[in-house]
Amino acid sequence: MLQQEISSYLARSGNKQLKVKAFLFDMDGVLFNSMPFHAISWCKAAKEFGLELSEPQVYMNEGRTGASTINELTMKTFGREATEEEMEKIYARKSEIFNACGVAEPMKGAAQLLNAIKERGLKIVLVTGSGQKSLLDKLNRCFPGIFSPENMVTAFDVKFGKPNPEPYLIGLKKAGVQANEAVVVENAPLGVRAGVAAGIFTIAVNTGPLPNEVLSGEGANVVFPSMQYFADHFAEVYNAVG
Repeated sequence: MLQQEISSYLARSGNKQLKVKAFLFDMDGVLFNSMPFHAISWCKAAKEFGLELSEPQVYMNEGRTGASTINELTMKTFGREATEEEMEKIYARKSEIFNACGVAEPMKGAAQLLNAIKERGLKIVLVTGSGQKSLLDKLNRCFPGIFSPENMVTAFDVKFGKPNPEPYLIGLKKAGVQANEAVVVENAPLGVRAGVAAGIFTIAVNTGPLPNEVLSGEGANVVFPSMQYFADHFAEVYNAVG
């Protein structure tokens, strides 16, 4: 099945081969089991500011920058764009609630997968909509020796967040590879859409409550049931794309 999906990707992209040299990873819901905390904090903050938001909507819109999320909510609720002051206040409150939720655990299988990729000499780039100040410390604590500022794309690096392909196009540049030399690892519909729009072979790991069809419907080339499943089957994936 994987070989069939690779053939379909090559036919659609016009590339002659998929020769992977880099993996581009989303963070929330991929490396950390943090999406339940994000869902709680976004919904609570939204309610406090009179904005309409449900937990399923959080998962559907995962991957957007905080500013983009808030702007979309104010457009939906009030029919206007958010002011800078509103963006700052709402995101600060959302962050306060999120931080009070506790520490999100690393996703099972994430360290195993990252180390397997590193052992094969492949590049690893983080592509996240997050703008956490302590992001690198958190990554180094949970995944030592994997990430550095040079191989990270965060909310501070982009003008357009996911689902725009810009974050993954920047990720390709940081990795120094072409689209057919990379694989995107995502869990969010908008993140999948961004990876596909960037012309990259995109693997979705369904770590949340959404049906597989939502991820495949956004163009995911492959949908795996978990990060642990991906880690356990990485050798097969590498043999197909490497």
